[in-house]
Amino acid sequence: MQFCFWWLVALATVTPSARASPQQVPYGTNDQAGHYVQTPDARIYYERYGEGGTPVVFLHGGVYGYIDEFSAVIRDVSEKRLVIAIATRGYGRSERGTQPLSHRQFAEDAALVIKALFKPGDKVDVMGFSEGAITGYILASSHPELVRRLVAIGGPLGRYGATVENLEQDGDLTPELMQQQVPDLVAHRKSQMTRPEQWPQLVRDLNTMYHQSVFVKQEEIRAIKAPTLVMAGDKDPTRMEHFVEIYKLLPEAQLAVVPGCGHVIFRCKPDLAIQIMSTFLQ
Repeated sequence: MQFCFWWLVALATVTPSARASPQQVPYGTNDQAGHYVQTPDARIYYERYGEGGTPVVFLHGGVYGYIDEFSAVIRDVSEKRLVIAIATRGYGRSERGTQPLSHRQFAEDAALVIKALFKPGDKVDVMGFSEGAITGYILASSHPELVRRLVAIGGPLGRYGATVENLEQDGDLTPELMQQQVPDLVAHRKSQMTRPEQWPQLVRDLNTMYHQSVFVKQEEIRAIKAPTLVMAGDKDPTRMEHFVEIYKLLPEAQLAVVPGCGHVIFRCKPDLAIQIMSTFLQ
């Protein structure tokens, strides 16, 4: 069975163009911007850029994803706003910890980072991509006191959001298969990790997590109080009807479909994507 994992596959195209040259900021491994927040079982890494305005918290995509996939967006947004880019537990410089991996655990980690950095009563804007969008939905639902506005890019509520064709192609995500299919990408992601020997176990744990049929419950989406922008490319592997379904479940929402793009809209049409996001957040 061919590995597909529909909304993750497109991320394999992100890393090569996102690698930093000597003149660029090394997003994801920037010692000057990097900090940690201690959770009960793991240190969670984040990077801080810019100042002013309502802070914007970035939540990156899964498996292939990391902070550096937001390079262009962080550069633009941090010119006017404070940006906090969080590394999901187990990814890059964040510790794996002892808790089972789940989108709910990722949301709790993000909540702890926000609470550690800002005063009680302060709210942040959240921008989540793919797996980060799923985490963003849960964060906004379970911690309404923390989220002012949410941008959710290409995040399904569960595997049932995929097209029939993509579900039929889905197989197991394994470190061996990834090494075979995208060796340069695997080497790059491992080079960004504090403990690269943990990469195989991270992939296996994520495989278990992704095979759940439901990531976010519909009642959780209905409970989100923050105004939410649902974004997707019109060629995203997730069914467009699924994004419309999410949009209709949200109490206060906008829907933006970027024409001619697949999953990674901020690589396909960065200027348009950033303009739509920035307009909504302002």
